[in-house]
Amino acid sequence: MGRIRTPEKTLLFAGVLFKDNQYYLKAYDNLRQSFGEVIMETAPLRWEYSDHYRQEMGGPLYRRFLFFKELFDPEKLAEAKLITNKIECSMSIDDRRCANLDPGYLTLAKIVLASTKDYSHRIYIRDGIHAEVTLIYSKDAKEYVPNINTYNDYKDERHKKIFMIGRELLAMMNRKN
Repeated sequence: MGRIRTPEKTLLFAGVLFKDNQYYLKAYDNLRQSFGEVIMETAPLRWEYSDHYRQEMGGPLYRRFLFFKELFDPEKLAEAKLITNKIECSMSIDDRRCANLDPGYLTLAKIVLASTKDYSHRIYIRDGIHAEVTLIYSKDAKEYVPNINTYNDYKDERHKKIFMIGRELLAMMNRKN
């Protein structure tokens, strides 16, 4: 019989997709108020992986990632997604989002995203929220590698490098605790 263990703490992050920097700054403030101090903020990267958000948000679109300083309990992923949904709604104009906020967490072994959409590779966690392991750390490759259903932006080498920096941050934080 396996022993029940407390899950390891993780590094919470949010991907922020936006058109205008003013909306990014507003999202940043809301996320910081909700999740605490930001330990790492990426530069804006042009987002050209699909036309999915163009009708709603316009273009060109950019994505930035925010990583939060306080270690995160993975049990609270659904709560984080519900919070980001509320932030998105509060920033919407005429029922159109000005920013798309994608929370997730990083462990030394994987990247997990939250979603309101069910699909074959997603697990229902609670309150209408699902979770998916989108990247897995490969000890052989020494990097995060995608699953079969991983979104194209998360397959991008630039994004994977960002998550490797996040992984190093988490490892340092774990050594301090």
